[in-house]
Amino acid sequence: MVEYVIVVALVAVAAIAVYQLFGQVIRSQTAAMAREIAGEDGSEQSRAAQMAAESAAAQTAAKSLKAFTGNAAAGQ
Repeated sequence: MVEYVIVVALVAVAAIAVYQLFGQVIRSQTAAMAREIAGEDGSEQSRAAQMAAESAAAQTAAKSLKAFTGNAAAGQ
C-alpha cells in the first residue's frame, strides 16, 4: 500500500512540473482554437503559444537534477 502512495505522489509531482512548464502553451493554444472557431484570427495566440513553448524548452535545458545538486553543494 505504501508503494502505491509513493507512485501516486510521484505522478502528481510530475504532472505539476509538466503543467508549470507547458501550462501557458496549453492556455495559448486553447485560446487560439477558441478564436478560430468563433471566426476570428487566432494567430496572435498561436505566436504566444510558440513563444511559451520555446521558453519552456529553454528552461528544461537549463534546469536539471544536475543543476539542483550543484546548487546544493554550493550552499544555495
